[in-house]
Amino acid sequence: MLLTWTPEPDLTVARAARLCYSPGGEAQVAEGMAQDEVCRLVARLWEAGHLSPFEHASFQFYVEGSRAMLAQLTRHRIASYSVQSLRYVTPDRPCYVLPPAFRKDPALREIYRSEMARAFGVYRRLLDEGAPPEDARMVLGQGVATRLVATFNARSLHNFFRLRCCRRAQWEIRRIAYDMLREVKRVAPALFERAGSPCESEGRCPEGALSCGRYRHLRRVPAGRGRRGPDPGHSDGDRLE
Repeated sequence: MLLTWTPEPDLTVARAARLCYSPGGEAQVAEGMAQDEVCRLVARLWEAGHLSPFEHASFQFYVEGSRAMLAQLTRHRIASYSVQSLRYVTPDRPCYVLPPAFRKDPALREIYRSEMARAFGVYRRLLDEGAPPEDARMVLGQGVATRLVATFNARSLHNFFRLRCCRRAQWEIRRIAYDMLREVKRVAPALFERAGSPCESEGRCPEGALSCGRYRHLRRVPAGRGRRGPDPGHSDGDRLE
């Protein structure tokens, strides 16, 4: 969920960029700009690879997911993260992410749920025996749920979407990336018009022999026919249990 963002993010970036290319000062930077002018300037920045003005717009998100997802998300270092701490928050029941493969297979689902319940039982026993919460949490697995607030600037988000909207990204981080992309496109359509995986945003695939093959399909489809927008990135089995 998008919590807050820089007011008028498209205009904020365009104003910063306009100063780079004009002799004016404060008055010119503070001037308003028509939306079509903003869109043209932002598109020119993208084409030129001049993305530092994108850093003037920031976006804050509330995110829920697994600890495995958190490890991937925080690899994107040009961002700020505040994570719910198991040192200070003690869950009263097992709360975890159920992978799609387990949701679709009753046998796998039962094994997973049973082991999650067992791990949570050990966690509670350790706490009851006086173990420090920071030590007791060690028995909880990668699937345990967590909550966080994350703040990115627009340039860093482009990098995040480029990597995590790709079909080769892990399903959970890809779902979150597409959720975030939909949210920012709503409030900053010019900044994120070309955001997404390289096959969508750049018309190419950098994965080489590891490519999923989607780019070859997109190249065969005439523009405007058969392209239903970006890969939705969703699965039917990633909700918290």
